Amino acid sequence: MKNIKALLLAVLIFSIGNVVAKEHNVKMLNGKAPDIFVFEPAVINIKKGDTVTWTGDAMHNSASIKEMLPKNAKPWMGKLTKKAGEKSITVKFDTEGLYGYNCTPHAMFGMVGLVVVGDPSSNLKDAKAAAIKLEGKFAAGKGRFSKYLSEIK
Repeated sequence: MKNIKALLLAVLIFSIGNVVAKEHNVKMLNGKAPDIFVFEPAVINIKKGDTVTWTGDAMHNSASIKEMLPKNAKPWMGKLTKKAGEKSITVKFDTEGLYGYNCTPHAMFGMVGLVVVGDPSSNLKDAKAAAIKLEGKFAAGKGRFSKYLSEIK
């Protein structure tokens, strides 16, 4: 009987955790200035356990930036799409911290974004240093990482 109660309690706790987790969307924009090669929102604040899906078109992707990941966080890379029946990349975030990402074909144009999962302090300093280094290599969109990082409290 004790084992059954423990099992039911574990199932209940797991179920509540999944109900509380939210799904978020980030869109790729590529229109008239200033919406050229940008993600919207550029900075998204979520909770541990939430997921983010990026949408756009097949010429773009979402890829984590290794130097801007919290310790033990899983990297990702996947395509974006608007086509019916195709799935864009969705990532579940299980580690708190700051995640930097880009569209690899368009990173040099400053097509970057940030995902803030809970408390970003675990890797904020390292992520800022990496962003400054990367931003210096952009052919366009200079200042985006700096602007986005200034929004993080």
